[in-house]
Amino acid sequence: MNFIAIAVASLIPLLVGAIWYNPKVLGTAWMREADVSEEKIKNANMLVIFGTTLLLGIFLSFAMYTIVIHQSHIYSTLMNETALQDPNSELSLWVQEFMNKYGQNFRTFKHGAFHGTISGILLATPVLTINALFERKSFKYILINAGFWTICMALMGGIICAYA
Repeated sequence: MNFIAIAVASLIPLLVGAIWYNPKVLGTAWMREADVSEEKIKNANMLVIFGTTLLLGIFLSFAMYTIVIHQSHIYSTLMNETALQDPNSELSLWVQEFMNKYGQNFRTFKHGAFHGTISGILLATPVLTINALFERKSFKYILINAGFWTICMALMGGIICAYA
């Protein structure tokens, strides 16, 4: 696991959010659809908001790792195998050979961004939409937020996958 890639990817929601929710891009439309005023934004504790966003970005980066790095699943499948603890066991040698042969397959930004996009569409969008429906938010609100998270997850997946 590349912890530098995880750390860089965890910054994506903050960086993309600074652009996406900027009043010159979609910020004004989002404020209107979310029923958020300038006064409400000025009274917010931005340190808590940005700190929590960064922490949750780290959580999301770890989740994205398991989605975009296919090779990680061999370890989760075999983690209870005691033979894996012995580096000279038949199983350990097989895993080592497998990783030497296939460890870099599908490790590109494009591949990670593809899985991130699919995750944004099939994971983030349904969750956001369900909440928005019960909150009586508009379709525009859903599109703005789902678009944001799909882009974030695509970039996060791309970064994580590209850096072996």
